[in-house]
Amino acid sequence: MPEGPEIRRAADQVEKAIADRPVLEISSAFEHLKDYEESFRGSTVLKVETKGKAMLIRFNNGYTIYSHNQLYGKWYVRNAYSYPKTNRQLRLAIHNEKKSALLYSASDIEVLRDEEVPEHPFIAKVGPDLLNDTVSPSDLVDRFKERRFHRRKWTSLLLDQAFIAGIGNYLRSEILFVGGVHPDKRPMDCSEEQLEKMAESCIELMWRSYENEGITNDLELAKKLKAQGAKKYEYRHWVFNRAGQPCRLDGTEIIRFKAGSRRCYYCPTCQK
Repeated sequence: MPEGPEIRRAADQVEKAIADRPVLEISSAFEHLKDYEESFRGSTVLKVETKGKAMLIRFNNGYTIYSHNQLYGKWYVRNAYSYPKTNRQLRLAIHNEKKSALLYSASDIEVLRDEEVPEHPFIAKVGPDLLNDTVSPSDLVDRFKERRFHRRKWTSLLLDQAFIAGIGNYLRSEILFVGGVHPDKRPMDCSEEQLEKMAESCIELMWRSYENEGITNDLELAKKLKAQGAKKYEYRHWVFNRAGQPCRLDGTEIIRFKAGSRRCYYCPTCQK
């Protein structure tokens, strides 16, 4: 599943392609959206926002298109009315005279009045988006201490979109590693220093991944490994997907285990 940084990069591409130019046509594979298609003809995309793993395309006609990629959704940007060769099913197409933004495989797509967006079930419950909202480390520390969160294990908490929007499976392992926290711990088990480090880790790695196409590893180390001929999957992360390999800091073997039926990775010495 794409995580917050991947959706934000897709939103950037979509916005660059379709913002500020009149819409020629919008088409959808879903019957419940077809009545809106004519309403968008001639309208203009004002901006493309994200809220965690959801995308919000804002138009100047008072409507917003909400979409969630779920497991398999994927955006493509092409020259106008040019379609990629793929076995995926086209779900939504937005065309202007120069470009087309095409969403394949996703099924969670809705048209909302702008005033309805805050009440959408996903938007209403989702937590702060570190790539779009102004959130400081101290804001996150306060959130970690809230009664509804502080007794839950970090491994489940970090995947809860009501806690922080956009964190998924690879970011979970990477945040815990950089934060120096064992996966079995809860916020209430952590010192003030650890909570501060976890808050900084959440913000730092979300932005690092967004700005560097999914890389969460130390950027200088990643650059060095790439120059030595390593593939991206070999230098991309600190611990995620590196079971049995040595920790990049102290050489301890990275451990893989299941948390919430999904794989998680940690270093038993860096995360005692």
